[in-house]
Amino acid sequence: MHPTTRLRQLLAEPRMLTVPGAYDGLTARLIEQAGYPAVYMTGAGTAAARGFPDFGLLTLTEMADNAGVMARSVGVPLIADADTGYGNELNVTRTVREFESRNVAALHIEDQVLSKRCGHLDGKQIVSCDEFLARILAAVAARRNPDFLIIARTDARAVAGLDEAVARANAALAAGADMAFVEAPQTLDEMQAVPRLVKGPCLLNLVPGGKTPIVTQHEAEAMGYRMAILPGILLRSVVEACDQALRQLSASGLPPALPNNAQVADLFRRLGSDEWSRLRTLYQNAAAAAGSGA
Repeated sequence: MHPTTRLRQLLAEPRMLTVPGAYDGLTARLIEQAGYPAVYMTGAGTAAARGFPDFGLLTLTEMADNAGVMARSVGVPLIADADTGYGNELNVTRTVREFESRNVAALHIEDQVLSKRCGHLDGKQIVSCDEFLARILAAVAARRNPDFLIIARTDARAVAGLDEAVARANAALAAGADMAFVEAPQTLDEMQAVPRLVKGPCLLNLVPGGKTPIVTQHEAEAMGYRMAILPGILLRSVVEACDQALRQLSASGLPPALPNNAQVADLFRRLGSDEWSRLRTLYQNAAAAAGSGA
């Protein structure tokens, strides 16, 4: 089944879809192996993995290529952060085509200015509503597979207030977007208001230490959200684990012991080494059989 079709099926199920965030092929695989039915490509994590803050410093090509690596690494749908679409409506058209050609199932386009920043930082700027809608109209028209999901993200809450954010979300849905993403509501009341006021399915972004209160998945579902993403859950854990390992190495001169007597081969198995080894053996045996019969 095509990833876009599978994502549509997941969103049609009664339960809210919970999607942890990954930033490379390894972390995407870990999410799939943990049993989650979809993976989210975090833009902040993608930037961090390349040594940059989430200040809109990565290009379309860098983001789309990373999405392609992640999509090919898992068998579940990938939902990707496509930032502002990297320019005007023509750039957005190319953005959708590039992500879709890499087997991504969905992406979100936002209304920040081109030099965007993390949605949970201060100092954001947004484009006019008309410019935002032009981006969404271009994204909807550019997709080749009608199941490819276009998510309209608005960062207007931090700049112009919740009413403007809701108005933009509704305008984007009317323009053909499949889901609304009102970024960074700041109170529980605002979180509850978004699915009630927005005339379509809503996505909730949960960022510990960010602007939005952290709630459980059950609480988010009860509010009416259809999808919740947790972009930084693995990135923050990896940074903490790396800091801890380096502190231990510095203090003791020894690397941390691997849990449960794990071996190097165990990691490679999680990356598909058994399948690659099977293919190698298959073709070597076939070549030997062909040679002996010559």
